Amino acid sequence: MATAVPAERDAVARAFPEPGRETRLPGAVLRRTGEAYDLLAAGVGPALAAASTASALTAAALGGAPYALVVSAGIAGGFAPGAPVGSLVLADEITAADLGAETADGFLPVTELGFGTVTHRPPASLVREAATATGARTGTVLTVSTVTGTAARAAALRRRHPRALAEAMEGFGVAEAAAAHGAAVLEIRAVSNPVGPRDRAAWRIGDALTALTTAFGKLAPVLESWTPHDQ
Repeated sequence: MATAVPAERDAVARAFPEPGRETRLPGAVLRRTGEAYDLLAAGVGPALAAASTASALTAAALGGAPYALVVSAGIAGGFAPGAPVGSLVLADEITAADLGAETADGFLPVTELGFGTVTHRPPASLVREAATATGARTGTVLTVSTVTGTAARAAALRRRHPRALAEAMEGFGVAEAAAAHGAAVLEIRAVSNPVGPRDRAAWRIGDALTALTTAFGKLAPVLESWTPHDQ
């Protein structure tokens, strides 16, 4: 599992009985919980998340035990009314919302410029089973390099991505690293605040981290039973 910061990683770790042991990699530190999960605080933003996740994936491949699945997890902003504070969101699409170009006619994603990709799709069967187990809502989770802080930008993102439920900063980077290694990806987010004007007094980070712990307690059996053949 790849989170942005140690607080999110530790929230995931609390869902498992073993405290875990650390393994140092170039540019990353893995915490192994039992025999099933490696937890990584990959850093904030898509670039650092991609680099750290790629480091962990490369080390596993070189060690002869490549990962089949990478989970991007953490807290996020939720788009009202679809994803209120306290809810869980599972991505059926992981989309880079601001990777492209601004033009006189509006924003163009990088794909419309003739190169790259802007969306990764987790295995549909895994998303369905994970949503059933956790009660999470499913939809698009946007990856941004700049967190939304105005109602105008929130509205613009919703116009471009009407299925968007949440906004975070790492999912697309994690998905890019996973794709480069032929691994599947899943993204789960606990909503700590609404997307829009920044109001720190309204943020519920502690509640969202608790929800993340609870979610992984329910998600673990789904992850353990999933195989790449289910894609």
